Amino acid sequence: MTGVHRSGTTWVGKMLTANRHTAFISEPLNLWHRPGVMRVPVGHWYTYICEDNEAEFLPALQETLDYRYHTWAEIKSLRSVKDGLRMWRDWNIFLKGKVLHQRPVLKDPFAIFSASWFVEKLGCAVVIVVRHPAAFTSSLIRLGWDFDFGHLLTQPLLMRNWLEPYRAEMETAHRFPDDIVMQGSLLWRIIYQVVGCLKERYPQFIVMRHEDLSIDPLARYRELYNNLGLDYSPQVQQAILNSSNPENPGEVSRRAVHSVRLDSRANLANWKRRLTVEEIDRIRSLTTDVSAHYYTDQDWE
Repeated sequence: MTGVHRSGTTWVGKMLTANRHTAFISEPLNLWHRPGVMRVPVGHWYTYICEDNEAEFLPALQETLDYRYHTWAEIKSLRSVKDGLRMWRDWNIFLKGKVLHQRPVLKDPFAIFSASWFVEKLGCAVVIVVRHPAAFTSSLIRLGWDFDFGHLLTQPLLMRNWLEPYRAEMETAHRFPDDIVMQGSLLWRIIYQVVGCLKERYPQFIVMRHEDLSIDPLARYRELYNNLGLDYSPQVQQAILNSSNPENPGEVSRRAVHSVRLDSRANLANWKRRLTVEEIDRIRSLTTDVSAHYYTDQDWE
């Protein structure tokens, strides 16, 4: 389960694990991931894994998918009550997943560039979530989340295999750390250009728009469950309804940025309220060569 961060991967991952046959594993490639979940640290946001560097990551990720929780490593890393509660949550997920032979759902937006490796080496089915570039960028602005392109530029294998054509643009964005519109637009464009290439190579990849899931969650999740061979039970349907109910907040709190309880339809319009006309026009201009493959003129109105 991947896509650019702030694209709804947490929501989709949680809804896929509303099924009793699946278990939710969160972001082993996050720069700040817990050592109990994966014992190997990562040095970059969007760390790229391929055959040339897989020896560093493959055994550890196999352990993660086999529900091998590294209890002692986690205990040594604890610094707060919150860390302890997170450990208890993750330990229980891993134990239940192993005992019940649940299918792991690995939710990690930072694995997007490595998606083909996850297929070839770990046998994963890949689901990619696309979110409107203006919605993504407005979320970054609201949270004050900039993006340091140094994390991509300093990965030689990633640059060689995917991103060399974007070097000059990333270096420019790197020189303007306060320009989140530029950063968000460029990161979105890079990632979903790569997604287009991946989809051509791996037609079995499931690519879904966040907006389509939000407008008709029951039907779209039924389609996703069927494609993945999961049981679309009444329990699952109720979880989806609870997460997308019109009575839920229209946007997430800044103090709970990973909440999955939203009025899913109302959330779609937030970027139109947050952004100025000039910002929207700029985002569209900066992303149009890629966004036109996913969004029509009507989607920008």
